[in-house]
Amino acid sequence: QVQLAESGGGLVQAGGSLRLSCAASGRAFSILAMAWFRQAPGKEREFVAAMSRFAGITSYADSVKGRVTISRDKNTLFLQMNILKPEDTAVYYCATRTSNTVETSPSMYDFWGQGTQVTVSS
Repeated sequence: QVQLAESGGGLVQAGGSLRLSCAASGRAFSILAMAWFRQAPGKEREFVAAMSRFAGITSYADSVKGRVTISRDKNTLFLQMNILKPEDTAVYYCATRTSNTVETSPSMYDFWGQGTQVTVSS
């Protein structure tokens, strides 16, 4: 099993920045691709960004492209978010899968964290 723990969420004004972290533990050696998703109240969970373990392949949702950067350091995943907008308000989840292919569907990921709340005020 793999355990994921997100941190770094909070309340920020529009235009501000936040850096989310996700620390993996347990059978972390089995983790290959890692991703961030988010879910706003009343909405489905949506893809934000993903990164492979090898080759450094990244993928971003169009809604965050240019404002968000995904990175990883060993078994810790980061999401640097800049120029935040009120529509970025959501619970942000870290997810991992035991394949190195970057996927955008939540159903393709094997392990999930509990989430961290990000609130952007206007």
